[in-house]
Amino acid sequence: MTKNRFFRLLSPCLFSFCGVSSAWAQFPTLINDQLIRTHAVASFPEYLELLALPNDAIASARDIQINADHLEKLFQKRGFNTRQFSNKGRPLVLADYPAVNGLKTILFYIHFDGQPVIASQWAQPSPWQAVVKKKDSSGKWQIVDMKELLQQDFDPELRVFARAAADDKGPIMMFLAAIDLLRARGIAPAVNIKVILDSEEEINSPGMSEAVSQNKDFLRADALVIHDMATHPSGKPTIIFGNRGVQTMSLTVYGAKAPLHSGHYGNFIPNPAFNLVRLLASMKNDQGRVTIPGYYSSTKLNTEDLRVLDAVGDDEAALKKRVGVQNSDQVASNYQRSLQYPSLNIRGLASANVGNEAANIIPKEAVAEIDIRTTTEANAAYLSGLIKKHIQKQGFHIIDHAPTEAERQQYSKLVQVKEGLPAEAARQPLDTKIRYWAERAQVNAFSEGSKRIQPIMIRAAGGTVPTHEIVSPLGLPFVIIPTANADNNQHAYDENLRMGNYLTGMRSMIGLLTTPYQ
Repeated sequence: MTKNRFFRLLSPCLFSFCGVSSAWAQFPTLINDQLIRTHAVASFPEYLELLALPNDAIASARDIQINADHLEKLFQKRGFNTRQFSNKGRPLVLADYPAVNGLKTILFYIHFDGQPVIASQWAQPSPWQAVVKKKDSSGKWQIVDMKELLQQDFDPELRVFARAAADDKGPIMMFLAAIDLLRARGIAPAVNIKVILDSEEEINSPGMSEAVSQNKDFLRADALVIHDMATHPSGKPTIIFGNRGVQTMSLTVYGAKAPLHSGHYGNFIPNPAFNLVRLLASMKNDQGRVTIPGYYSSTKLNTEDLRVLDAVGDDEAALKKRVGVQNSDQVASNYQRSLQYPSLNIRGLASANVGNEAANIIPKEAVAEIDIRTTTEANAAYLSGLIKKHIQKQGFHIIDHAPTEAERQQYSKLVQVKEGLPAEAARQPLDTKIRYWAERAQVNAFSEGSKRIQPIMIRAAGGTVPTHEIVSPLGLPFVIIPTANADNNQHAYDENLRMGNYLTGMRSMIGLLTTPYQ
């Protein structure tokens, strides 16, 4: 019998745990919904206190230091040994729980930095002052008394609105609340626990590689679990086996040396904003597909890949309704398939001013901020190279500095291209030990009696976490176990966490902590 035929015969049992119908009985019988609620409510004051600490990864190293010091105390309170990796003033926090000989070790990754905020966009006094909201009869979110959350029978549909409520301080506090519950009930973890708390995930974790390199012994483990991203909209436990990478690019197209009167110079002096938008429009067609030759060609999905992707079963009509669009880009035939390909996104545009500040001028420059989501088959260097070649084919001369007088006279189209630090993509095969451990842990945690809850399996998510920067030097298998609600508004204003997800997140983590890695 060939190896492939053997696995085809065996796989039905592997996927459904044939012969081990009692598998989910391993979840501690002393743990129930009320106990999880009790420890969740007990942790909410610490959660709200943590959210009150500004954590913009770009704005202030001092804020990041304050967060790191605070988190060290929270983990030490639970019996963890901790240390900080200085990371040029933006420290990462490393923690480990007293080890037990003979147990496998799981390294848990969570980040505590957040995206920048524009406070005026938020429907609350401050993004750093968490509020509790619920929907009124018309479906609009309204602030309610915090006391509604701080009671045992709180409504799971309540949401906490604040920067990092979901991404990613929420999962940190779920993790600590899960530890609190196990300690209170005298339940020893079935794995040794190590934790790495990232301070710069939102800016592609530039210090992660050095942090891992200098702390290899401390971080040595058998597997990595990443708690980030969002669960499937169905609410079922979700296991993700990969993520796209990201590369940012800044394009500045130049016109005259200073803004010019549009009446005196219009029809004679070229407008850099028009040159920029024509360049951007040349990169994609009306179906949302990148038209740059070779952009998608290295990504190949086989029959098994397609089966896994199609089995996710997204309600795409509901997704489009939720975000308020009528149609979708046609990169692939469905949502999950589309996330397996590299993307090209305009994340910001600027030229002169708008609204009451708009003036009748020809702007001197126009800027586009771009992000490229990369894949394991199409990395940052490959895709950025294709984009720069395309820019040159559109007649632009690329520079990496403000143009000199000589360059202005020599070239009709000048564009400055700046590239950010890339975070590369990573993907883990599905038919591996860590997959079956994570699946068993989630089935254990969420199934009741004869009612079996099967996790959603996702080949690769569209977002980015520093998986590659951790697993490559450490040689670890990994999975991503998200806990936040799918509609959490991460990276935008009015970020929120559905508090029912706080409970299910704790349950998910307890399942991981109490399931032997074998």
